[in-house]
Amino acid sequence: MTTSVRTRTALAVLGAALAALSGCAGGAERTPPSASPASSVPSLSSASPTTPLSPHAPARPQAAVQGPPTIAPGPGGLTPVFKRGTPAAGKTVALTFDADMTADQGPRAANGERFDNPELIALLRRLDVPATVFMTGRWAEEYPAQAESIGTDPLFEIANHSYSHYAFTADCYGLPVIGRARMTADVQRAFAAFRTAGARNVVPYFRFPGGCYDDAALRALAPEKVTAVQWDVVSGDAFATDADAVAEQVLDGVKPGSLVVLHCTRSAAPVTEEAVRRIVPELRGRGYRLVKVSELMRR
Repeated sequence: MTTSVRTRTALAVLGAALAALSGCAGGAERTPPSASPASSVPSLSSASPTTPLSPHAPARPQAAVQGPPTIAPGPGGLTPVFKRGTPAAGKTVALTFDADMTADQGPRAANGERFDNPELIALLRRLDVPATVFMTGRWAEEYPAQAESIGTDPLFEIANHSYSHYAFTADCYGLPVIGRARMTADVQRAFAAFRTAGARNVVPYFRFPGGCYDDAALRALAPEKVTAVQWDVVSGDAFATDADAVAEQVLDGVKPGSLVVLHCTRSAAPVTEEAVRRIVPELRGRGYRLVKVSELMRR
């Protein structure tokens, strides 16, 4: 199977998975429950305030604190989009994990469906794999202890995957569609959920649900000053049952600077942990260094 055919097949599987995960067919406009206003991600100042050594000593400038990198806005001030590292990234690759849960899936969680995957996170820790988790705000509310644990571990960083996991365009794999007027509030609400859970390693990156966006969506999010993060390697782990097939798809697609999309949702991606057990050592055996998106973007 050629790479292009394999990628189209993976996208089709991902689309079916997203439709099943949403529990909705079609794309009728829906909006998440209203929430009290929340401020957007804090400003990323590159310098910390000075602190006097004593009441009589002059203030001494402290070392600059470098925040996570972002990309300059696109034409017309549109939200910039990052899809993979530049050639300067060399043999680095970023494994990213979407922690998906839509705003209306509370009843399914209450009935025992698991949208988390703590065993996967534990494996990443054992293998010492830096990773970026694109988390929905609803996921953070359902699993606050896990959100805090991930968001306070320097091995990881949490990025925004919306609050509701509703699509930001029409016809996005059957996901419910959020109205244009609600897009900014939805992103803000997710950042607020991370703060409430106690996560600190939160970066100003955003992944569109389903990966679907257009200029109108990029324009709507511009005030939030986030960088949209896509991918160049589809793992095909959504609803997959063959871990080796997932691993092979990743290993076949990875190039220097690649950005891989996987999932941290046990019910929707049950073999991801097993696939990662093979992916990580094989990538390292090929000389790749695994990094978070923030490091990949910095190169």
